[in-house]
Amino acid sequence: MKEAKVSKQAYLVRKVDEIPRERSTCGFRKRLIAKEHFEGANFTFLNVYEAERHYHKKTTEFYYVLKGKGTLELNGDTVDLEPGVLVMINPGTRHRAEGQVETLIVGIPPFDPEDTFFD
Repeated sequence: MKEAKVSKQAYLVRKVDEIPRERSTCGFRKRLIAKEHFEGANFTFLNVYEAERHYHKKTTEFYYVLKGKGTLELNGDTVDLEPGVLVMINPGTRHRAEGQVETLIVGIPPFDPEDTFFD
């Protein structure tokens, strides 16, 4: 197993308000920690907006709800989202979030656009 590499800095501080917002499959995201910072995982702040159903073949995602309410569709099942809810999404699970929801997403291994698939 390949060991995860860490930035040459002893630490990294990121402020969500200083990170550019970009459109993603699930809404609007801000990449707090990306692959270039740490090869072991990514941390993304996401505002859900017009999410598309998709899946990943390699990445396990953890959605932690910070604010708002909505739902997460998982292989046809529906999970209610509200602050304090954590959902682990294993590779191969079709998923799509709906509602006015802000989440912190952790991806292991880190997000790779080539690992996003649509039916």
